[in-house]
Amino acid sequence: MPWGEPARNILIIGATGIIGTYITRAIVDSQHLFDRICVLTSEKTVVEKVQDICALESWGVEVFVARLDDEDKVKEAYKGKGGVEKQIPLITWAEEAGVRRFFPSEYGTDIEYWPESVHEPPHMAKLKVRAHMKTMKRLEHTYLVTGPYSDLYFGPMKGRPELGSFDVSLKRAVLLGDGDGPVSFTAMIDVGRFLVAALLNGNASRNTTLIVHSFTATPHDIVAEYEEQTGCTWEKQYTTLERLKEIEKEEYQIYSPLATVATLRRIWTAGGTLYKYYDDSILGSIDSENLCSQVTANIMKQEEGDHPFPSLLRKLSLV
Repeated sequence: MPWGEPARNILIIGATGIIGTYITRAIVDSQHLFDRICVLTSEKTVVEKVQDICALESWGVEVFVARLDDEDKVKEAYKGKGGVEKQIPLITWAEEAGVRRFFPSEYGTDIEYWPESVHEPPHMAKLKVRAHMKTMKRLEHTYLVTGPYSDLYFGPMKGRPELGSFDVSLKRAVLLGDGDGPVSFTAMIDVGRFLVAALLNGNASRNTTLIVHSFTATPHDIVAEYEEQTGCTWEKQYTTLERLKEIEKEEYQIYSPLATVATLRRIWTAGGTLYKYYDDSILGSIDSENLCSQVTANIMKQEEGDHPFPSLLRKLSLV
C-alpha cells in the first residue's frame, strides 16, 4: 500500500470488548471499503461469546485465536491481514510483521493536553505506549482522542452518586462542579465512525493525534434534556470540584476501582476536554450523535436494564 493511501486490510484486537464492539460495528458496516477484515481474539472469548464470533465469520471477518503474549500467533495474525501496556509488544511485533498503521487504544481524554497530564494515574500506561511508539522506525500511528463517553457519563452512579449521576427511576441528578462547566462528549457508536473516517483519510491521519467529539454540553444542559424527555422536574444535587478532589483521594487510599473514575471526572469538570480544535476538516462530515439522542438512548437503557456483556449481535440490531 503506497504511503498515505487508505487502509485496505484491517486487524482488530479487542473486537468484542466494550468500545471494541462499536469500532467493529463501524468497520463491518463499511466492509465494502476494505479488502480484508480480521479479528485477533482469545480462546476464552471464543467460548464465552460464541454467537459474536460466529456472526463475525458469517460477515466475512477472518478470526485468529491467540493470547496477546504469544508472539508467533500475534505475528501470524498481523501477516494474515496479509490491559493498555500489553500494546507495547504488540506495537513492536506489528512493525516486525510489516504492518503499516497502528491505532493504539487511546479513545479517551488527551493524555498530553496539559503539562500536569503526565502525573495523572490513568494516563501513565498510555504515556508509556506513546513513548514506545516513538521508537518505531516504519510503523505509522494514529491517536484518536474522543473525550468521555456520553454512554457511560449519562446514567446512574450506583456505587457513589457524588461522582455524577443521572437516575431515571428516582428522577434525581448529581451534577459535577457548579453545573455550568461544558464537557465535550463522544458517543461510543461515534468512536467507530470517527475511526473508519481516519482509516479512509490515511494521509491526513498519519502519525498524528486526532481530536474528535460528538457534542458539548454542561451538566445543566444534560439534566434539562432528561427533564424534557421524562416530562417532570428532577431533584438536583451538586458535587463541587473541591469535593471531587477529596473523593478522588479517598478512593485511591482504599485502592478502589472508582479512583480512576474520580480522576477522569475531575479532569472533565475542570475543563480537560475543551480542546482548542477538533478534526472535522480532516475526517469530513460525520453524522454523529447529539445530546437529545444520547439521553433518549440512556433512558431506554435504564428502563430496560443494563446488559452486562456487550454483544455485536445486539449492538448491530441483527437480533
